[in-house]
Amino acid sequence: MQAQPTLLAVDLGLRTGLAVYGRDGRLVRYRSTHFPNIGALKKALPSVMDEAPGIAWLVCEGDRHLATIWSRLAEKRGARVLWASPERWRATMLAPAERTDGAHAKAAAERLAREVIAVSGAKRPTSLTHDVAEAIVIGLWGALEVGWISELPAGLGREARRVGAR
Repeated sequence: MQAQPTLLAVDLGLRTGLAVYGRDGRLVRYRSTHFPNIGALKKALPSVMDEAPGIAWLVCEGDRHLATIWSRLAEKRGARVLWASPERWRATMLAPAERTDGAHAKAAAERLAREVIAVSGAKRPTSLTHDVAEAIVIGLWGALEVGWISELPAGLGREARRVGAR
């Protein structure tokens, strides 16, 4: 039996945030991981990608060099790759006042990520790092961009967070 398609969102870095979404746009799982160096990342990457069985999309933001490493393996597995620049995803997912600078955007992403976790029924975090919060929000943005969902889930608390508002 073939796995259902998934979207893997990654906030790239040696400290990496990961979020996996199902085809219905629902957050399935999320976590953070730390790679001590690029060699360790390359070695661990196959097992990290195994956490998104049936990967159809890789959505990533961050270091372009690391994106190349991730995208090569994702494409070998048959996935398409979408680059999420901060300007693109923040324009859709955050209100103008929330994106005045990096600190405001990170705080807003954390609030939104907690809302996404709640409406998805995912396990609530004891703590939520910036990299994981951004991966969660980037993943939801990616689900919109690739057409897996046509609007943001109800219950995210802000009417302006509508696809038509992009």
